[in-house]
Amino acid sequence: MENWENAIKNFSFYLKLERNLSENTIYSYISDVNKLYGYLCQTNTVISPKHTKYEDLKKFVEYLVETGINEKSQSRIISGIKSFYKYLLLEDIISENPASLLESPKTARKLPVVLTIEEIDQIIKAIDVSKSLGHRNRAIIEVLYGCGLRVSELAELKISNIFFKESFVRVIGKGNKQRLVPIGGAAKKEIGNYLKSFRNHILPKKGHSDFLFLNRRGSKLTRVMIFNIVKEACDIAGITKTISPHTFRHSFATHLVEGGADLRAVQEMLGHESITTTEIYTHIDREYLRDAIIQYHPRS
Repeated sequence: MENWENAIKNFSFYLKLERNLSENTIYSYISDVNKLYGYLCQTNTVISPKHTKYEDLKKFVEYLVETGINEKSQSRIISGIKSFYKYLLLEDIISENPASLLESPKTARKLPVVLTIEEIDQIIKAIDVSKSLGHRNRAIIEVLYGCGLRVSELAELKISNIFFKESFVRVIGKGNKQRLVPIGGAAKKEIGNYLKSFRNHILPKKGHSDFLFLNRRGSKLTRVMIFNIVKEACDIAGITKTISPHTFRHSFATHLVEGGADLRAVQEMLGHESITTTEIYTHIDREYLRDAIIQYHPRS
């Protein structure tokens, strides 16, 4: 009989070796299962994963609601628990899946914050290129917006994956899936300026020589560092919207859809597995059209 520690450890191996998921995704799944295990310990109902019943899982979900965890987080945790029990079923550790009847709360899909083209220009112009890291920070914003990258994809972007002549970058996305994304003239120009002004004059740490964006110590940037760079640039530019690196990805997709880009092409560039994820940008476009009609139509 497999105990919780072994089951969770083997689940982690399965996610990495067979599902080929990223470290961040694996961490989230394992964290979700650990929450369930912690709850069972806390309530003195620790039983092996094999003997967990639907009622135990249902009580855990009720506990999540009582502790005030928002619906989006509840859905993610339940998704992690379901994946865990699907794995146990696949490995013949259980014969019936107790998580199959678990229902996630229905969450209203919020439209993401989007920057206008003018606001993006404002942010880029606000970055002082006379400072040592100015060109780097400008290049970060240009690549986030110009290629629609996730923050983790930007942090992992390598010089060897930038094809300047062909105007493409190779991106390693979720689950280590690769995709090619076009890169525009503005982003290429800022990367070139950054390479000349800073990147080529710093000694990268061992194992970091191919990463495009480095800090002063020659290490690749973390997600938190990129978040802080974006926040500081927005503050200087006087942008009052709640902005994160992901806002530039949303803006990239929205501006493409507004400009008439094919939704399948946008899906491909964003690296979305399902087109339903990409379809949220058509809703943003409708909001934009509605606001334009209200503002400019003579009968409004």
